[in-house]
Amino acid sequence: MRVALITGAGSGIGRAVAHQLLADGWTVVLTGRRGQALEQTLASAPTGAVATSATATAVEHSSVVAADLTTEQGIEAVFAHIKDRYGRLDLLFNNAGSFGPTARIDEYPVAEFDAVLDVNIKAAFRCAQEAFALMSAQEPAGGRIINNGSISAQIPRPHSVGYAVSKHAMTGLTKAIELDGRPLGITATQIDIGNAATELLADTGSTTGALQADGRKVVEPMFDVAHAAKLIAAVANADASVTINHLTVTAQGMPYAGRG
Repeated sequence: MRVALITGAGSGIGRAVAHQLLADGWTVVLTGRRGQALEQTLASAPTGAVATSATATAVEHSSVVAADLTTEQGIEAVFAHIKDRYGRLDLLFNNAGSFGPTARIDEYPVAEFDAVLDVNIKAAFRCAQEAFALMSAQEPAGGRIINNGSISAQIPRPHSVGYAVSKHAMTGLTKAIELDGRPLGITATQIDIGNAATELLADTGSTTGALQADGRKVVEPMFDVAHAAKLIAAVANADASVTINHLTVTAQGMPYAGRG
């Protein structure tokens, strides 16, 4: 049994990745704040005639844990569940995130800056920390940690200082995990996704007109989130002898190189 933990699994990229991993026979633990949304992710996974027997078995063995990962109680609840029910963890997909407010840096509320970092980087760090400890102690040792960055980790959008800072920090977290995990068979990957069609795009304005560096507002191209999920699953399914450090995937034609 291969066990994966997906944070922010109630919608968007998290839900799409859950469905892809289940199709590949992974047992998944879904976590996020909204228990009903997590249950819907599991319930909407392909089953019956369209699913393989491995998928059906994976769905049966999978589980949900509603938790606020910005609290120690939430972190402890998720990893206690994994240890008690499965006894191992082979993959962490650090996906939970928040775009935060859209504001110029001098108008950006400090409390909102703290809130974005709490979700996007502190919770990711704590999940990685607990996953790393479990992966290093299990037999055989090893596993993968995949961090959901953003092309904002490379080229930010205007008026998004909280999100940009958090995603640049995710790059440092990924590289640190990779170094610490090297002698233990624990690999780390960052995937930077641009304009996969999810609810988060509404926060960036991509579907109605996103602010560009030159002041224009542009409706940007999007792509089906299932394509991103397939890439993430390809990393998850790669042989243990392979490390994939960094992937970037964007909608064809979106402002990226040069960013408007």
